[in-house]
Amino acid sequence: MVPVDLPAEIAADKATVRSALLTARRERTVDQLADASRRVVAHLSDLVRTTQPAVIAAYEPFGTEPGVHLDGSLPALLAAASGAPRVLVPVLMSDNDLDWRDWNDPGERLGPAAIAEAELIIVPALAVDRTGVRLGRGGGSYDRALARVPTGTPVLALLHDGELVHRLPAQPHDRRVTAVVTPLGGMIPLPR
Repeated sequence: MVPVDLPAEIAADKATVRSALLTARRERTVDQLADASRRVVAHLSDLVRTTQPAVIAAYEPFGTEPGVHLDGSLPALLAAASGAPRVLVPVLMSDNDLDWRDWNDPGERLGPAAIAEAELIIVPALAVDRTGVRLGRGGGSYDRALARVPTGTPVLALLHDGELVHRLPAQPHDRRVTAVVTPLGGMIPLPR
């Protein structure tokens, strides 16, 4: 497990923090990953049923991310939970920016600005701090995409327990999230 408060010397370097978080994730068993995924998706499904967003931007988890090891994909499960809204999923472009496509229409690309239509955005993260700073895998794809999102749109990061930390290193281009979803904590709003 990653400690809630990272030592100051680690927090100064994103690459070091990323490495520590990825190592901790690899140490989780398949059963732990599956249980975390079930819990996170249950929390998300409750939120989607309650808020009924017309357009959701989500992603397809891989590896050790919360949302893997499920019976079905995260976008499909969210669509089912909310009565089949429009679910947008990212397509990585050659410049590391994100294009978007409708989950139900894999052939049509909607363009990078399509994320602005989403009423709920679900993003991957390795960790998030108490101020909403999100640490991803380092490509900057989601920071660019989130720069196109209107102010006030809920942006949720999916985390394992222990990945909501006190402080992460931040840069001016980093885009903050408004909440995290963890297996045991459920949805945890963050200050903006």
